[in-house]
Amino acid sequence: MIIFPAIDIKDGNCVRLFKGDFSTVEKVASDYLETAKGFEAAGAEWIHMVDLDGAKEGRPVNTKIYTDVAEKTSLKVEIGGGIRSIETIREYLEMGITRVILGSAALKNPKLVCDAVEKFGSEKVVVGIDSMNEMVATEGWLESSDVHYIDLADKMIENGVKYFIFTDISKDGTLSGVNAEQLQKLADATQGRANIVASGGVHTIDDIVTCRDMGLYGTICGKSIYKGTLDLAEAIRCAGEK
Repeated sequence: MIIFPAIDIKDGNCVRLFKGDFSTVEKVASDYLETAKGFEAAGAEWIHMVDLDGAKEGRPVNTKIYTDVAEKTSLKVEIGGGIRSIETIREYLEMGITRVILGSAALKNPKLVCDAVEKFGSEKVVVGIDSMNEMVATEGWLESSDVHYIDLADKMIENGVKYFIFTDISKDGTLSGVNAEQLQKLADATQGRANIVASGGVHTIDDIVTCRDMGLYGTICGKSIYKGTLDLAEAIRCAGEK
């Protein structure tokens, strides 16, 4: 299993939110590049980055920060937030970003997902499914829908998507543990057809064990690293154990 340490960016700062609420923004690190290099030193191969300003505005905002990390570290960068067009995806990939995350677009513009997978390949595209009470939320989690998270995953798989990030918004930034029940449901429903990354609620090494034993592809760790309840190097070692 892959551990994805996370950096969320708002107004150029490394921050975390509580349950996706922009009014709860908390600065968690002083320098994004030094933070990324710390992840690299701990043994991480990937980094998960989110453009919170972009998610809210529907367009890329903090692009230089992500390209800096891609250029100045060996980390593979996956980036989400405000990606709404093929042109934006192409620009990010040409700048050295390894994988782009399509969130709101998966629900509101499924053709974009189809086109992206067709043009760039399924390895370059991951669909972020953000759920509140099992229903998909969009636009930086500011809007809700009547679409069930497993139904969206099934539809995206039909469109050629192989990678998903599942976030239970009620868990995100809470350090209350992953939503193992919903993750298991998604893993069971997509077994053999998709790679699932858990996001939201990771607190201690027990959450890493839970996700690993569930057979998930990856787990995103944010606040737990910054607050010191999870050691990144230990998490990476644990993720690789059988």
